Amino acid sequence: MSNDNQSYTYRDAGVDIDAGEALVENIKPLAASTRRSGADADLGGFGGLFDLKAAGFTDPILVAANDGVGTKLKVAIDAGKHDTVGIDLVAMCVNDLVVQGAEPLLFLDYMATGNLDVAQMTDVVAGIAEGCRQSGCALIGGETAEMPGMYQGADYDLAGFSVGAAERGTLLDGSTVTEGDVLLGLASNGTHSNGYSLIRRIVGDKGYNYSDKAPFDDCSLGEALLAPTKIYVKSTLAATKAGYVKALSHITGGGFLENIPRVMPKDTIAEVDSSVWELPGIFGWLQQEGNIETREMARTFNCGIGMVVVVAAENVAATKALLEKHGETVYEIGKITSGEGKPKCRVTGKANSWGSDTDWSAITGEE
Repeated sequence: MSNDNQSYTYRDAGVDIDAGEALVENIKPLAASTRRSGADADLGGFGGLFDLKAAGFTDPILVAANDGVGTKLKVAIDAGKHDTVGIDLVAMCVNDLVVQGAEPLLFLDYMATGNLDVAQMTDVVAGIAEGCRQSGCALIGGETAEMPGMYQGADYDLAGFSVGAAERGTLLDGSTVTEGDVLLGLASNGTHSNGYSLIRRIVGDKGYNYSDKAPFDDCSLGEALLAPTKIYVKSTLAATKAGYVKALSHITGGGFLENIPRVMPKDTIAEVDSSVWELPGIFGWLQQEGNIETREMARTFNCGIGMVVVVAAENVAATKALLEKHGETVYEIGKITSGEGKPKCRVTGKANSWGSDTDWSAITGEE
């Protein structure tokens, strides 16, 4: 029976305002560490400010992107490791900006949880700040929502929002891609942030724990699966500004088969040779444990290539040198050929370099 004279508080309903204020104080120095020209990255106002003129733009076009981390968060929660998913959050947004030729300028985050754990969320924001530093954008604000009843136990969710800019007339749209252009693949950092519903199903069904030693690496399975998405901003921006890049494709969900055609003209086909690079151990393990068909691998995971750069044949050597100077591992993975209709992407090559005896011939974007 209810007490008509009971005095309720927000804390009684499961929302701790003091914890929220403590979190803001914890993350202020993290945000401040992402300062850049155009933004002071201070928190506390009702909105974040950015000065495009101070950032050096004359006639800018703004480009915006938003994304999340997906069910990789469940791996972080179950493994008790929260300091890298913030990097994933930033990466999934800024990598989508840079493929359009835009420089990431600012980032905002949204964190939702049923019960605010200050230490846990501070770790998350530390990762977000690190991602912003890697990509050169400022963390200028965000929102933390404590919503008891919406999220159970230790569950939480993240969303990220980023804005970039490019001078008018310099955006990449793939319109200049033509037969004879070369596909350069930039090595990934693991599974990045895609395919985790399948990954978690395999881990659960096969009886693995995230604390187990990874069968394919010298770390725990949880640490291997939580390796943060690689941020390709500074390297690809340098190649773009040098005039080498015709198009960029961020290899996320859909793999090669769906993502490369997004930046190609209708009368072209992307021919990818899978024998050029070695399938990282984590992908070979997933394919073996899940008995995953080769085509399913090619359209679900990045398979070791996180970004594809399309360049003219005469610029391959210079582009590779510049990308490698910025720390990228670069492979010449294929070329653009002419052709109408579908498929728009074909993956071929000997499978011995992929850690199995499967032939990748005729793996296409068609069922």
